[in-house]
Amino acid sequence: MTSVLVVEDDAALARALAINLRARGFDVHLAGTGKGALGLVATAHPDVVVLDLGLPDLDGIEVLHGIRGWSPVPVLVLSARSTGEEKVAALDAGADDYVTKPFEMNELLARIRAAARRGRQSGPQPAAVVETAAFTVDLAAGQVRRDGEPVRLTPTEFHVLEVLARNVGRLVPRAQLLTDVWGPGYENQQHYLRVYLAQLRRKLEPDPAHPRHLVTEPGLGYRLDP
Repeated sequence: MTSVLVVEDDAALARALAINLRARGFDVHLAGTGKGALGLVATAHPDVVVLDLGLPDLDGIEVLHGIRGWSPVPVLVLSARSTGEEKVAALDAGADDYVTKPFEMNELLARIRAAARRGRQSGPQPAAVVETAAFTVDLAAGQVRRDGEPVRLTPTEFHVLEVLARNVGRLVPRAQLLTDVWGPGYENQQHYLRVYLAQLRRKLEPDPAHPRHLVTEPGLGYRLDP
């Protein structure tokens, strides 16, 4: 059964969506906040997320960035924001589709079915939590723990670690890591990686001088080993 996470703070609309989806054979989860949505993406593993942008705690674009930090689940934005700039911002943040309110229920259902098909073709989602022998990375919550205690990382430190964790056990080329974290045009700024990997090793490795988990492949890139 295809599962859909509906993220909508309007209780009446959320209830109407849930009734229509369940009547057509979907398994439905509901979240009324951005934080609740991020938690359910990690624990319920929905096949599709229907996301309102106007949430009480987080802007929907922030929620999109949070989801895309670790999960490829198809996200269909359902919003009253109808300008071209707002649609482009959502699509650039990782939305797969955009439907403006008010909407036709049959059209929305067709788009949800199409998103679910694309999601099945893209394969399984990666793990929300990546564990090594020394530390744990919770990609959904944006947290790192070592020996059970939280580790304070800067946003950039976490972003570097996040890219490696999403590719755990696989080499991430230097140019890809630089582009993913800092954006296009930084492919040759390799000293950035040396600085940030050194900082991460000091915070996370039992022996930073002889790292076991944050591994350098000379001349190629970096790898996170469990």
